[in-house]
Amino acid sequence: MSEFFTYLKLGYLHITDLQGFDHILFIVALCAVYRFIKWREVLILVTAFTLGHSITLALSSLGYVNLNPDFIEVLIPVTIIATCISNFFYKFPKSIYKKVKNSQALRYGITSFFGLIHGLGFSSYLKFLLGAEANITLPLLSFNIGLELGQILIVLAVLSLNFILIEIFKVKARTWNLILSGITLGMSLMLLINRV
Repeated sequence: MSEFFTYLKLGYLHITDLQGFDHILFIVALCAVYRFIKWREVLILVTAFTLGHSITLALSSLGYVNLNPDFIEVLIPVTIIATCISNFFYKFPKSIYKKVKNSQALRYGITSFFGLIHGLGFSSYLKFLLGAEANITLPLLSFNIGLELGQILIVLAVLSLNFILIEIFKVKARTWNLILSGITLGMSLMLLINRV
């Protein structure tokens, strides 16, 4: 059972590590359009991302998918930039209780696809950790659970910030989305330029 917790901790630390903040930026971009009351939708969205990256993480770790890591490192900020740009055009419902089903389903699909790309980014790190590990099932599962726990922590932090600014300080949700997405976009562009 110690192996499970070792890889769980490594997955958690990998997603929350400020040295590799590109994945944090992606979660921030995903959360920018949501108010705290929509936390369930956001958790489903983040889980869609986890499912996507779990697939490529497994395929890459098993040697079925091998892409140039430098190419993947360039694609990751592109996914963040695309998410931020889509946030600029997000149509906020007139009531916070109303669901925007069509756009939400599309958002889940795109997020899962972007998860596939991010999974390839995680895979280099995981391959390094696994080395010549004979059975990767438990390490892969626990690493993914750790990643998901870290993502949930980031989601709660961003949604709490959204709550404070929108509900307490009465900043308009659309305005805050533009500010947060704009800051995230700027940081992602710098990241992209550095990686290119």
